[in-house]
Amino acid sequence: MKLRIALAFAVVAAIAAALGAYFGAGQSQSKLPFARTARAKPIPELRFEDANGGARSLGDFRGKFVLLNIWATWCEPCREEMPALDRLQSQLGGARFQVVPLSVDLQGIAIARKFYAQVGIKALPLYIDPSAKAAFTLDAPGLPVTLLVSRDGREIGRHLGAVKWDSPEVVQQLRRLTTSE
Repeated sequence: MKLRIALAFAVVAAIAAALGAYFGAGQSQSKLPFARTARAKPIPELRFEDANGGARSLGDFRGKFVLLNIWATWCEPCREEMPALDRLQSQLGGARFQVVPLSVDLQGIAIARKFYAQVGIKALPLYIDPSAKAAFTLDAPGLPVTLLVSRDGREIGRHLGAVKWDSPEVVQQLRRLTTSE
């Protein structure tokens, strides 16, 4: 039974990666990753774990703008954008803004921790969804998917595919947003 569930997740993950690569291919070099939506959308409750196995949720970040990035170590575009997310967190992270990288690796925290060490990720916290349901809960057609979340926990932007998150244009857009509201 566990083998069938693991196989089903692997098939779904492969399909999600293929869709993410297909739909995200044209967006990967976008200077401004998303436009603000006319109306903020509620986000379903997400539960996940921090690097120490502690229970966390998006509600823990209320009061900050959050860049929620759903990723996995087996997703090549995800792997490519993680260093830029790390640099973005170094530049903007603080009382008003937080990058929340949420791994959906079924192998658990160990594989994500190993990837962080290999790539030299220093500023990003490590979060994992051991159920790997976050992408489905958020209706993500592939990985990586990144949501911009308002201080009151509502989705105000979404991008499918990799982005150079530390580009001057993106940093300026996010800085403007976090200091204007």
